[in-house]
Amino acid sequence: MQKLLNIWLRGLSFLISGVAFFLTLWIIVPAPTFALLPLGVGAPEISPWLMVANAIAALLSLRCIHKSWLFRLVLVGSLFSLVISTLPLSQFAVANQRAAMSMETALGKEYLSVSRLTALLRLQIAMAKASKNSFVAVDEVSVPEPSMRSKPFVLADAFRGIPEQPVRTTAGIQFAAPDGVPLTLTVYHPPPKGKYPTIVVIYGGAWQHGSPNDDAPFSRYMAARGYTVVAIDYRHAPQYHFPAQLEDVKTALTYIQQHAADLEVDLDRVALMGRSAGAHLAMLAAYQASTIPIRAVVSYYGPVDLTKGYYDLPIPDPINSRAVLKAFLGGTPEEFPARYRQASPYSYVRQNLPPSLLVYGGRDHLVQAKFGRSLYDLLQITDNRAVWIEIPWAEHAFDKVFNGVSNQLALYYTERFLAWALR
Repeated sequence: MQKLLNIWLRGLSFLISGVAFFLTLWIIVPAPTFALLPLGVGAPEISPWLMVANAIAALLSLRCIHKSWLFRLVLVGSLFSLVISTLPLSQFAVANQRAAMSMETALGKEYLSVSRLTALLRLQIAMAKASKNSFVAVDEVSVPEPSMRSKPFVLADAFRGIPEQPVRTTAGIQFAAPDGVPLTLTVYHPPPKGKYPTIVVIYGGAWQHGSPNDDAPFSRYMAARGYTVVAIDYRHAPQYHFPAQLEDVKTALTYIQQHAADLEVDLDRVALMGRSAGAHLAMLAAYQASTIPIRAVVSYYGPVDLTKGYYDLPIPDPINSRAVLKAFLGGTPEEFPARYRQASPYSYVRQNLPPSLLVYGGRDHLVQAKFGRSLYDLLQITDNRAVWIEIPWAEHAFDKVFNGVSNQLALYYTERFLAWALR
């Protein structure tokens, strides 16, 4: 029996060590192909899990080290992996400090108290509506703490997930059908009916795929905190070239304006948010005239200068950036220079734009962080409010792991930025 147990422990040691070592490597090794990109995206985000797995592998191999030289190699590999798996958390404090400083610089030292009071008022209104009581003055002693995240990173949430709260969801609301293509909205509401500050969310997917039901965990999370979240659709490339996608976003905003009461939208407090291609469209819409006054825009790793993006490629380039841009714009910058400029948010920067929150991964191999940084610098030069958050260890689409290390940091500041902007 003891012999069987020893054999089982050795096999378990090899298995855990091998799997953990393979996954951990993707924290530092960029994905060379699109098929491997999920590993590059996910490994840094599950690094707390990998730390535990590598520690267990090291302990098991240490127990068996006297059996064979092979276990000495396993131990060395496990210890190496353990060190690598600590990299995201070891960089977290500095990244958080820089994010906090950028928020304070752009929004003022009072932004924290403004955000807290906004969340407090919103919570109290929701409580009053739910209980059908009249609204009373804010009393910070008697009213519970706002439901914004208390810390930029909660280790328990990395393992158990970020807790969800009930919200109302309505999917499949058609707002247009250009060229016979049905375009729909998915709307997320807080539990009590009312009129709420609103986040219009635009999904990513290289302008070629996706749906308004993408990124539902974020939409549900924000709805539970007192926002109406409207996730919108648009036509896809390569069948439809730009500016069809931007036209669809503008059509959706017009629909939201015309149906604000039914959608429970406060038209005086609307922000746009997008990820990747959706962030690109959100910035274009926010930086141009709109049927709805846009109070703020949030860009998660959005392209900003498409001409530079075509020539200055990441290494490696797992998505084939040039092919994506040609599919979206119908050709190269040499063929359509004006269209590339027209499709670049960088081209529309001027004074008096809505405040911008720009969140990028430092290891992004689809949309390089330096392009987002150039937009941030230009927004500052033109006296616009802008917040820059760069997450050094994060790859593109890091927030797909909703409870991951990167998204916890991004979510902490995103909800405070939106609470400040939509107060």
